[in-house]
Amino acid sequence: MNKVKVVYSKLYKEFGPQGWWPLTIKGNKTKHHVGPPKTDKHRFEIIIGAILTQNTNWKNVEKALYNLSRNNLIDPDKIRKTGQEKIAQLIRPAGYYNQKAERLKIVAYFIENNSNPKRQQLLDVKGIGPETADSILLYAYQKPYFVIDAYTKRIFERLGFKEDSYDGWQNLFTNNLKEDTQLFNEYHALLVELGKNHCKTKPLCNKCPIIRICKK
Repeated sequence: MNKVKVVYSKLYKEFGPQGWWPLTIKGNKTKHHVGPPKTDKHRFEIIIGAILTQNTNWKNVEKALYNLSRNNLIDPDKIRKTGQEKIAQLIRPAGYYNQKAERLKIVAYFIENNSNPKRQQLLDVKGIGPETADSILLYAYQKPYFVIDAYTKRIFERLGFKEDSYDGWQNLFTNNLKEDTQLFNEYHALLVELGKNHCKTKPLCNKCPIIRICKK
């Protein structure tokens, strides 16, 4: 039994398509955007969101993105030309705002000079680790990199898998699934949905759709 594929099938049947990445289109709430980014602004918003979501939840990111949007700053050139202190105050809801403001300015410079970045180029940017790099590549540039986050590790550890590195976890998925951007996108979003609603730090196993194949 290919448990990796089985989990995907069960989650998709339970939750349906997730249509990620969330984008701020109207007001201060995000709505799910299906398919590749339609504009450069959408792409840059995904990149900003991937950085802002480090060490916080998406509700806080929404508030920060809304503040940036209201100030017409979903734009690398404008981020680059805006004072770091102003950016820090606008993204304050996302936490670590001074640090993240610096990172947004750094990534703005990077994006203006790299229209189609490679993974290692992203990893060389200050503040971008493997999870953030893969989120940017998958959702902003539609490249098939499976994103490994805390939800993914927690769920699959409870399913009986053990890996000792980010690359090890990523290989678990890439070795058991066809290399497909849409599949990787959907699977990651489904794991987040499971992690938020069932496979929490203290799991709510009662109505979990994969409880029968879980070791916990």
